[in-house]
Amino acid sequence: MSSRVAVVGPGAIGTTIAAALHQAGRTPVVVGRSARGELRFRRGSERVVVPGPVRTDPDAVDGPFDLVFLAVKTTQVAGAAPLLGACCGPDTVVCVLQNGIEQVETVAPLVQGATTVPAVVWFPAVRQPDGEVLLRGPARLTLPAGTASDRAAAALDGSWCTVETTDDFHSTAWHKLLQNAAAGLMVLTGRRSGMYTRDDVAGLAAAYLRECLAVARADGAALDDAVVQAVLDGFRTRPADLGTSILADRVAGLPLEWDARNGVVQRRARVHGLPTPVSDVVVPLLAAASDGPG
Repeated sequence: MSSRVAVVGPGAIGTTIAAALHQAGRTPVVVGRSARGELRFRRGSERVVVPGPVRTDPDAVDGPFDLVFLAVKTTQVAGAAPLLGACCGPDTVVCVLQNGIEQVETVAPLVQGATTVPAVVWFPAVRQPDGEVLLRGPARLTLPAGTASDRAAAALDGSWCTVETTDDFHSTAWHKLLQNAAAGLMVLTGRRSGMYTRDDVAGLAAAYLRECLAVARADGAALDDAVVQAVLDGFRTRPADLGTSILADRVAGLPLEWDARNGVVQRRARVHGLPTPVSDVVVPLLAAASDGPG
């Protein structure tokens, strides 16, 4: 019997995963806050339409599923909890496609005893004004090695979304967190990736990345000094108009994932007794941009 798969949260990331599953012949049930008849996705010249409808009522969700991809942002987890719970049972695997390093702690209490697997998402997907999602690069996920992750990998097998596993997921998650933290600087300027080609911005980003790296190492991540330049080079070589999800939320006036992407570095530094002079400026400004008042 084939596995039953659901995607909770058909935003840019969720739509990308749903489209990959559909193209691989494993069309998922899609669950979210807003009713839609279908999901529209584009990758280069290829267009994919994932049939709906998007289910918005927990009572209309025919769970539990074998596998659930949770693709809501950390700011949306509480609101999605009833829908997520309806999708899950003790034998479900929930693959959490979220930023940060605290996915398991955040999601595990909400999934009816299901197994929670964190993921690192390595692809730029952007929702267009007409609602279509555009994938602007290769799609890749990293998961911790294990049988639960194997279920997620099997579901995406044969699709154009690559899944890799690692025995040191903690270090990989911190690597991505460094990238997410530095991307928060876009919110404070209202600019996109092109801003990192400025020497002054690059210098600030590098100082912030070195601060985050020190916290990551204290937290047990095995990352070398080269990761700072690698992350910075990643920003500097991207298309100048490529943004990030936290900037898109700022432009739309939505709550920001500042705590999962930036505040967590400051919080973990406090645990380890490390100074965070850059975070101590960046985090309050991001929090105020998200939550106000004013």
